[in-house]
Amino acid sequence: MREVAAGLLLALAILAGGAFLPARSVGPVASPDVLKVATNGSWRPQSYLDDHNQLVGFDIDVAREIARRLGRTAKFDTPDFATMTGGHWHGRWDIAVGSVTPTRARAQVVDFAGIYYYSPYVLAVHRDSAAATFEALNGKTVGVETGTTSEDYIRHRLRIDAPDMAPVQYRVTPGTVRTYADSTMPLDDLRLGDGVRLDAVVAPEQTVLGAIKGGYPIKIMPGGYAFREPLTVVTDKGRPLWTARIRGIIGEMKADGTLATLTTKWYGRDYSH
Repeated sequence: MREVAAGLLLALAILAGGAFLPARSVGPVASPDVLKVATNGSWRPQSYLDDHNQLVGFDIDVAREIARRLGRTAKFDTPDFATMTGGHWHGRWDIAVGSVTPTRARAQVVDFAGIYYYSPYVLAVHRDSAAATFEALNGKTVGVETGTTSEDYIRHRLRIDAPDMAPVQYRVTPGTVRTYADSTMPLDDLRLGDGVRLDAVVAPEQTVLGAIKGGYPIKIMPGGYAFREPLTVVTDKGRPLWTARIRGIIGEMKADGTLATLTTKWYGRDYSH
């Protein structure tokens, strides 16, 4: 009888939308009112500290909206990017909202809960640069944030794991690749002058436009995008129901225009599709 009663209770819970399912079946159990979010700490305008030392930015707004729809409050942590995308979180975070590209390598250690926007990558040069084509940067010194798709691209090893994405075309073969701990540091070096420390930087268009708006003496190399990448919310391996729940929320945010509104707010244009 005990087994029968337990089975009936489980069936009723499923019919009721999972209200009585154990918390471990749909998500982390430690803090039912808190959504623990891993994100970047210095990537304007995705996520950065404002003048009041508070995390703000596009990724922060997205994470808070996901938390709101879950009935939770977002709590943020800012690990290094490699740790955030390396899996084996052991409950430290529920999700990562850090503009992560779904690559084949990352798919081995984390799950992709849904693409929430797209980012075109560009080559930035100093405004005094005479380079007019991507090929003019062959043999030059190019700066990138380490552990990112920028580095994978410039080293000719980028493999995006998403449907309907054209193969990456490598149009620059640098002489030297210089890596940096975050996305703003290579742009800081580039603004010192053409060829002083760097000849070019590979970075998201949104990041470069933000730097230009902030007064950096740089420009975007003509000739189109280096590549265009989808960005996904990430969950740790082994929680398919939790991942599906987050994927459903992202789908709702696309359908009701929330993601279009947030990308326009932070980037000045709709990058949600």
